[in-house]
Amino acid sequence: MEEIRRFERVGSHSHITGLGLEGLEPKPIADGMVGQIEARKAAGIIVNMVKEGRFAGRAVLLAGPPGTGKTALALGIAKELGKDVPFVSISGSEIYSSEMKKTEFLMQAIRKAIGVRIHEMRKIYEGEVTTLDIKTVPHPYNPYQKVPKMAIIGLKTKKEEKQFRVDESFANYIIQQGVEIGDVIQIDADSGRIAKLGKTKEAVKKESLDLMSHEIVELPDGDVVKEKEFVYVMSLHDLDIATTRRGGLFSIFFGEKEEITNETRQRVDETVKEWVDSGKAEIIPGVLFIDEVHMLDIEAFAFLNRAMESELAPIIILASNRGMAKIRGTDAKSPHGIPLDLIDRLLIITTKPYKKEEIEKILQIRMAEEKVDIEEDALEYLTQIGVETSLRYAVQLMAPAANIAAGKKRRKINKADIEEARKLFHDVRKSVEYLKEYEKMMLGE
Repeated sequence: MEEIRRFERVGSHSHITGLGLEGLEPKPIADGMVGQIEARKAAGIIVNMVKEGRFAGRAVLLAGPPGTGKTALALGIAKELGKDVPFVSISGSEIYSSEMKKTEFLMQAIRKAIGVRIHEMRKIYEGEVTTLDIKTVPHPYNPYQKVPKMAIIGLKTKKEEKQFRVDESFANYIIQQGVEIGDVIQIDADSGRIAKLGKTKEAVKKESLDLMSHEIVELPDGDVVKEKEFVYVMSLHDLDIATTRRGGLFSIFFGEKEEITNETRQRVDETVKEWVDSGKAEIIPGVLFIDEVHMLDIEAFAFLNRAMESELAPIIILASNRGMAKIRGTDAKSPHGIPLDLIDRLLIITTKPYKKEEIEKILQIRMAEEKVDIEEDALEYLTQIGVETSLRYAVQLMAPAANIAAGKKRRKINKADIEEARKLFHDVRKSVEYLKEYEKMMLGE
């Protein structure tokens, strides 16, 4: 008999569901956010400006030391703008790809961050997810990595309940969409696209979740399989790819990759405009988050300057942990390594290092997200590590410590587990000490 098990994926910011605001005032702890009161209030004002259509031609810069929640803030802004708002995160160093030009990479990232909500009458599967078992197998090229092989998914309506066995491509899509038991979803029978509608109130209560952090919907009526308006979101980049390939809109899931031309993008823009005018679609400007923005060069900055003026520009959020730095491609120095003419167009939000009590609360939130139990003295010790080194290092020690505890047949992490993990996995300071000790034996440039 095949072994079927639940496939879980926890991201480093999967606990963030918003900015944790009440009006414009940040709550001390809410929506996965802790501290950074001024920064979160400023981010809330950005959200209001975007919703009121008063953000055109501008961008945001998040400036602060490493590990102070810049990515969490950017994701919180996207969550506050709406559940279907695309969030695209790239690093400044990613533009230096041998496969494509820098400007092409940035153009694709921008178009990935602009969503199109499409309405169509289609045959769909609809219901609350009651069963979700995903079987994984070793990756064919990397035996240490596992990939989905198949899945069993159960859907329930007020009238009936059915189970379906699906293949690996569909199982992958379930994971990408973050589908969980208790979600109410729609599945397009032809394309396999999934739309998450929300959770039922009963599912939220059963899982002890925060009612305010989830879209509450009714359990669907009628049959699981039905004809109904199917609403789904695709990015402009998805539509670019689909138009480039033969076979129409849903060829995005199949076929060979071809170069996307400016003519293709123009044709997609014209088609989307027709859909919007006829009421078939809506444009959803998303968030493009560029971390390590100081890694961009003068050509990329010039491209971003122009892109901000476009009618279809997403909300561009930049982040940097640098002070005065050289602008790549020039000999000039500037704050954060960004040209002054671009800085003049940025609203700058600063983040500050977390206090000890804030680090402890963030660790507790991450442990709940990753389903990890810890003893009180161990949490105190881990918090102190976060204060002395960095929050990121403290968070990274959680998984090895949990693994060590499991190896000793314990569910709860104790202080000794964290001490052992700390000896095995060094922070930056210890790594530097190691380099100094063995400097003569290390290879040079």
